Formats: sequence, C-alpha cells, structure tokens
Amino acid sequence: MLADSSITRLFDLSNHVAIVTGSGRGLGAAIARGLAAAGASVMVCSRTRAEVDQMAHDIIRSGGKAAATVVDTRDRESCQRLIDATVARFGRVDVLVNNAGIDVIAPAEDLTDEGWEQVLATDLKGYFICSQVAARQMLSQGSGGSIINNSSICSIIGVQGLTVYSAAKGGVNQLTRVMAVEWAQRGIRVNAIAPGYFENVMQGATDEHARSEKQKQVITFTPMARRGRPEELIGPVIFLASSASSYVTGAILFVDGGYTAM
Repeated sequence: MLADSSITRLFDLSNHVAIVTGSGRGLGAAIARGLAAAGASVMVCSRTRAEVDQMAHDIIRSGGKAAATVVDTRDRESCQRLIDATVARFGRVDVLVNNAGIDVIAPAEDLTDEGWEQVLATDLKGYFICSQVAARQMLSQGSGGSIINNSSICSIIGVQGLTVYSAAKGGVNQLTRVMAVEWAQRGIRVNAIAPGYFENVMQGATDEHARSEKQKQVITFTPMARRGRPEELIGPVIFLASSASSYVTGAILFVDGGYTAM
C-alpha cells in the first residue's frame, strides 16, 4: 500500500512547466491557478495582454510561479513564440493545456462560411498547431510530457445551433486519440477533458445562455441539476497532467455532472 506521502507525490507538479492557452479568464484561468497551486510554473497566455498579465500577477501574489505572454493559437509563428518564451522563462515545457476556444451559435442553415472557418481555426486547428510545436519541444527534451485538450460534451451529443462547435470538438477527440497513439512510446501522453455546462460561458455564447429556457434545459438534463463551477475542472486537469495518470493516454474524460450518462 502506498504511504500518504507517496499518494501526494503522484499529484505533485513541482518542477513541471505548464502552458494554458486562453487562460486570462474563465475555465482557463481556473485551470492555470490550479496547476500553479499544485506546484507547476505556469505560462498564462491568450490574445488579451491585460487579462494574462493580471492573471499571472494574481498567481504570483498567491505564492505560485507564473509568467504571461500573448498568443494567437490560429497562427503557427505565434504558437512557436509561445513555446520559445516559455522555454526562455522556465527552461522547458512539460504540460500543455489547449483551452482557447470560441463559439458561433446559429441554425445550420444560417451558419456562414466565416463563422465555420473562425471556429475551426481556433477550436481545432489551433489545438493541433499548439500540440505539434509543444510536442516537438517535449521530444527534444527527452523527458516526455502531457497534452490536455479541452473538448466538450458537444463532441458526442447533438445540441441545436452548435453545428461548427460540435464538429470542431468531435475533431478534438479524434485529434487527441491519434496523437496519443503516435507519441505514446516516446513519453508524451495526450488526453482530453470534456466539460458539460459550466457557470463560465465562452465567447459567442453569452446571449444563448442568458435565456431562461436554456438554463431550464441545463438543469433538467444534468443529473446533478446544476452547472459546474470552473474550479471543478482543476482536479481532472491535475490528474491528467501528473504522474497519477502515467498509464492514461487517448482518454476523453467527461466532466459534466452526469449529462452524457442520461
């Protein structure tokens, strides 16, 4: 039987360096704070300088280790600069959390080409580019790493108005599985979390989630009868980032209050 100290060490991220995209606010901010609390040095990044600077400051003020930079995950050069900045600041990259995302809500017959391309560029292509450049760094280090993709329950269920978002998140699940298979023997684990309905609402979905009918639907079809709190993603992410999940790769972990069990 493992001693208590051994169990604690399973989840310890001291001496780990983590990147969380889209971490200036919302779910990404909660994840960044959680990783820092577990001991990781965290690179906070998004497209908004003021948000990430404030988040890094808050982590440092709370006793954690953090730095901030701006990234546009749709752009390969920007993603490479993110990796380079992280290595320059902290010396390595051990964990990548692909979290940056947007949504366009529209009936399928009204969805524009621009909306389609905008969501896929951020929610799918951006995940691939960040994963690829981070994996190259992890492989060059020779010590492996963990990549965690933020998927969604919409990756496996149909939700009205979420044509392109659902397509992107379904793609994220398959991207996760294929990268997991390709990099498994070289020490990089790739997994995904798939949140259900959380209190945080991503860019592009505010009006939809403000409707009383939407809130009723969420409560009715979530067995726990409530939305998730952002901090409830911290445990799943720390598990997948740490050695506690050393034999887990290619998994999609649903964090949804039982929604997909219905």
